[in-house]
Amino acid sequence: RTRDPGPEEPGSEEPGNQSLKNQDLKNQEPMDGTDRLCAPSRVLHLRQLPADVSEQEVVSLAAPFGRVAKLIVLKAKNQAFVEMASEDAAAAMMNYYTTATPSIRNQPVFIQYSTHRELKTDNSTNQRAQTALHSGNMASSGEGRGLALAQRPVLRIIIENLFYPVTLEVLQQIFSKFGSVLKIITFTRNNQFQALLQFSDAVHAQHAKAALDGQNIYNGCCSLRIDFSKLSSLNVKYNNDKSRDFTRADLPTGELEPPAAFGTARVALPPYSAAAFPPASSPQPRPHHSPSCVVLSPGVSMATVPSSLVSPPRVALHMAPPAGNSVLLVSNLNPESVSPHCLFILFGVYGDVQRVKILFNKQENALIQMSDGTQAQLAMSHLNGQRLHGNVIRVTLSKHPVVQLPRGGVGPEEQALTRDFSGSALHRFKKPGSKNFNNIFPPSATLHLSNIPSSVSEEALKELFSSSGFTVKAFKFFQKDRKMALLQLSSVEEAIEALVELHDRQLDHNQHLRVSFSKSTI
Repeated sequence: RTRDPGPEEPGSEEPGNQSLKNQDLKNQEPMDGTDRLCAPSRVLHLRQLPADVSEQEVVSLAAPFGRVAKLIVLKAKNQAFVEMASEDAAAAMMNYYTTATPSIRNQPVFIQYSTHRELKTDNSTNQRAQTALHSGNMASSGEGRGLALAQRPVLRIIIENLFYPVTLEVLQQIFSKFGSVLKIITFTRNNQFQALLQFSDAVHAQHAKAALDGQNIYNGCCSLRIDFSKLSSLNVKYNNDKSRDFTRADLPTGELEPPAAFGTARVALPPYSAAAFPPASSPQPRPHHSPSCVVLSPGVSMATVPSSLVSPPRVALHMAPPAGNSVLLVSNLNPESVSPHCLFILFGVYGDVQRVKILFNKQENALIQMSDGTQAQLAMSHLNGQRLHGNVIRVTLSKHPVVQLPRGGVGPEEQALTRDFSGSALHRFKKPGSKNFNNIFPPSATLHLSNIPSSVSEEALKELFSSSGFTVKAFKFFQKDRKMALLQLSSVEEAIEALVELHDRQLDHNQHLRVSFSKSTI
């Protein structure tokens, strides 16, 4: 090997016509120069990378500035070479990172022009590099337009499979790892909890999107779906649980409605928020894929799983599910029609109900104990203000830590108002990793039916609901799986009552109907 005369080793190639091959790189000494004043080139040299850096992480540094043509990563030397599609794109990247030092996983990365004019990759090029290039270039929208879509610092974030509370503080904690978060606004749209988040710089927004899109905040739930907003800045008027301007501590709190940690339907949409969303005909729906897992325990990094074309960068979110009181107080019930079993079935849509007590001397009130505080929060956010048997129910956290079972000497009527469901076979979430975690939605007029025997027809199912007093508006079997169907009733209230009455209804000698709320319409 020849000695490195400077920042790079040009070998025997003539100046101005230098190219670099994979094998040349493998035979090079580690590069330790610090001179950034090489002549401009499409090829950029990255040093001081993490030892286990991924190709996607390297591409995410370059993708905001234009199409990345070629990539070679030397993990053993903690280095990489990136060839941009144009010299202008490389210059834009160098100019930006001259004033804002890039980093990967909080480790500063050194970037300089390469003395080589191009990279020559052969058939042995790592497939991961090709995949990372494809993914990164898809995001940057082509040569010369890398910042056309990503030049705005505002991200639109949709939280799917919402099972634990996602607050402003949680979002700020996650996204601030990629740059300075200036403002956040949260709201609900189409029954989905969403947020607009503004970084101090568009490149930070690009990095956050590349690293976090498709990831889970908590294990198996709370998936992040991230796009660029059409807004260039956010106008935050109040600092409260729904919106925050981290640069303005003097803003008033305004008048708050109940907390929107899960995004209730009553959260007002900011008047300009529609502008943050691309037209419905613009982007095509992204293909469905299973999101990666982000580890729950504090201090533990994410175990990455391929979520689309590439494995996402490792991200340590350090997010643990929040805790809290697991007992709910439900008031304004209809005492003529509500029973412990009714409340068990309804609240069981959002968690595993352990105990239910309808208060003997005030039977319009009940205490419901969930498995943990997060399930209680989830049930409260989705069911508070819903109509059950003609009454609008109120759901709040109780001051009681547990629901006590009746003591000896209590009469049979009072005893019947308290039930222990801790061993029930109808718990939806007792199995770790259950698909039920991914299908938790607010009450809606459309019900999702599953576990349907092949012998049961559409007419039989419609008759089951109509004979129970419900008005069936529409019905549709799933095209690929006739064990499941959607059934639309006349109102949300009717759907709630139908779920309570017909969930677990026996359809044949060994199969029982499963009913839950759907986010779809027919």
